Amino acid sequence: MQSGYSDSLSAAELRASGALASVYAVRMLGLFMILPVFTLYAESLAHVTPVLVGLAIGIYGLTQALLQIPLGMLSDRMGRKPVMVAGLLVFAAGSVVAAVSDTIYGVIAGRALQGAGAIAAVVLALAADLTREEHRTKVMAIIGLTIGVSFSVAMVGGPVLDRWVGVSGIFWLTAVLAVLAIGITLMLVPTPVAARVHRDTQAVPGSFGTVLRDTQLLRLDAGIFVLHMVLTANFVVLPLLLRDGLGLESAIHWRVYLPVLLAGFLAMVPFIIYAEKYRRMKPVFVGAIAVLGLAQLALAANGGSMAWLVAALCVFFAAFNLLEASLPSLIAKMAPPDRKGTAMGVYSSTQFMGIFVGGVLGGMLHARVGIHGVFLLGAAGVLVWLVVAASMRRPRYLSSYVLHVGPRGPHEAETLAMKLTAVRGVSEAVVIAEEGMAYLKVERHALDEAALRRFSVA
Repeated sequence: MQSGYSDSLSAAELRASGALASVYAVRMLGLFMILPVFTLYAESLAHVTPVLVGLAIGIYGLTQALLQIPLGMLSDRMGRKPVMVAGLLVFAAGSVVAAVSDTIYGVIAGRALQGAGAIAAVVLALAADLTREEHRTKVMAIIGLTIGVSFSVAMVGGPVLDRWVGVSGIFWLTAVLAVLAIGITLMLVPTPVAARVHRDTQAVPGSFGTVLRDTQLLRLDAGIFVLHMVLTANFVVLPLLLRDGLGLESAIHWRVYLPVLLAGFLAMVPFIIYAEKYRRMKPVFVGAIAVLGLAQLALAANGGSMAWLVAALCVFFAAFNLLEASLPSLIAKMAPPDRKGTAMGVYSSTQFMGIFVGGVLGGMLHARVGIHGVFLLGAAGVLVWLVVAASMRRPRYLSSYVLHVGPRGPHEAETLAMKLTAVRGVSEAVVIAEEGMAYLKVERHALDEAALRRFSVA
């Protein structure tokens, strides 16, 4: 029986989560930083067309979507750190290829290589190896937070760095940061005693069928696909709109991005609190989708007014941030307790596929119907999402909880699951006999955690 539970992370867990979050942030920063500047830089490349510009922006999403789950599974066999280091080396190589290329085709190849260093699933698996079950949600939240921070820093830092070192310099900096991330991985990230599969954070091959047949989860997967398709398509043309439509020099585009990102974040927070506190997640979620669609229409209707554009972007990022924060929470609430990792893996792959499709469609529409057509594409995609989301089941306000119960026989595991379900606040319990793990769905405010911990073993 296990004792010594603590409500706070240990020093080792803090160090592991901080180091892994740094690795994650470095990689995402490199991928995001060219987003606000690449369309303008690409004009100097040989063989450039609008379609190829969109492909260059989004191609990393394709390779990332295809490889992140397989590399996560590979790390179960080869070890987490070797796969992470190899992925970061591939990412650095892609950055160098993009930096030295003077044709759009070379940059596309480099961006595809960047995405092929798909270590996101490996990072999360290593974080699970290095943390106790009861603190895993906190650690995942710390790592997840780095995505939002990296995006915000990239939107502001990209135009500034472009002025100082150019986009090729940003690619070189990205390669250097990848090497730095390798150093962090080898020297600061602890090596786990053993790597094992964590069903709450990793994809499990036998669970894909169930997850892919779950229409509620598929609605959420469709949502993250559309959300990132729209975001990427927008950034195929936004730099051009700011420069050519509004006469804003590229080096000071950050003066637009910084206030709209801050305003969008501040506007989102009260709605997130309201949705969780008063259990109004579905109406807030569906309302945010509608607002996102209106923001797209406002961007399409812009007639050259800076005030109009800034207002539309503020509304866009408020809705985007709310949806970006809500979707993973909804996945966690709706996924079966022992299939949460698989559900998150499919969700993440769908997100990256949306980035790829957004880049390609954004480039194609820019070539054929112009900037406003790209924004109208986003509005149409959001409308489809709104129809799909309107029929979504109201989410249950349950949290995931993982308990180490020790190896059990099949009958003993079934009996234990019944006992766990009888604990106050536990709604579902699945005990995986061979793993010695129990995966639960619980009501946090009503949970008798002391009673639950009596079933845990060291």
